[in-house]
Amino acid sequence: MIEGLSRWLAGWVALLCLSCASGSGHYKQTVDSATNACLRNPACYTQTGSDTILPWVGRAARAAAAAHAAQRVLEAADVARIEYLLVECAKKAHFKINEREYGEGKSPDDAECMRQVGKDKAGDPIPRQAELGRMKHERAFKCVQQEILRLFPENISIEPRYGPNGKPGGYSLTNRWTGSMKPDVVTHATGQPGQVQCVYDFKFPCMKSRKENPRSDPDTQDQMTLYKKLGGHCNPAIVTPQLGIIRD
Repeated sequence: MIEGLSRWLAGWVALLCLSCASGSGHYKQTVDSATNACLRNPACYTQTGSDTILPWVGRAARAAAAAHAAQRVLEAADVARIEYLLVECAKKAHFKINEREYGEGKSPDDAECMRQVGKDKAGDPIPRQAELGRMKHERAFKCVQQEILRLFPENISIEPRYGPNGKPGGYSLTNRWTGSMKPDVVTHATGQPGQVQCVYDFKFPCMKSRKENPRSDPDTQDQMTLYKKLGGHCNPAIVTPQLGIIRD
């Protein structure tokens, strides 16, 4: 679309430049020579820099480009790169936290995963696997900021919160917790977190059975079902250090 607009605008630049360069009304010059003449003729422009040639046309082109960019979603190659980096972030977080907590090359067994390490505000026990999962999420988010967000700053959001927007089946950004959902990472149209492209959730299974089949967890299944309500161009996915990207 932008290429077509550019060609259209270029044609108008040339035609308008012809009127500036040819006072007699005889159009004997080519489009290129007319454009060159426009560059030399102060009557054709009033500003410098990017606004030199017909500033009102330049502004229109930039406005159209900005409008197009605001609706731009990531290309397939960009999505593939992001998914690769998400998996790498999950692997690094998993490795670094296990190494810090248990020593080089070591990881918790099932008994350690289920060991109670405290209680939450409701008085329910907190298992070690939940504590490890929180630490690994924090590490993974730092990796996303460093490795992915810097590459696609306008197309990635970490932990955005979405809630019903009053339209049937519709969701939009919200700061309300009730009835909302907060996926770990969302790719979206440029500068538009509400225009969801893909949804990802980090999972760091601790128990052996969950490592082999992360989606066997009912809570994970419920999450993925909810995330589908956000729409997008791909099914919601979980990201694990063992199996990478997993989606239906």
